[in-house]
Amino acid sequence: MAKYLPDLDGAFAALADPTRRAIVSRLCEGPKSVSELSEPFDMALPSLLKHVRVLERSGLVSSEKTGRVRTCRIEPHTLQAAESWIHRHVTAWEKRLDRLEAHVQRMKMKRN
Repeated sequence: MAKYLPDLDGAFAALADPTRRAIVSRLCEGPKSVSELSEPFDMALPSLLKHVRVLERSGLVSSEKTGRVRTCRIEPHTLQAAESWIHRHVTAWEKRLDRLEAHVQRMKMKRN
């Protein structure tokens, strides 16, 4: 069985939640404070912070506190690793589907 990067496992586990995906999407626009991140969500700040901590543990997000303000930012290397993994698998499936299509076309030609 192939070895998987722990970062990748954590990234996919973190991205399994729609709230965390929304947070990542918002952070792709640029760094935001936790209070800015919380604006579109109907949840208490401590609940949002739990999601941020999961994203931090996965390596997708980092944060720093300056005074009373915690600012979060995306960590592109982990997101890029997930994208690369998905791309490799999509490419493999596209090749398989191309071979299947060619086989079906050959079978049709034999029937005619």
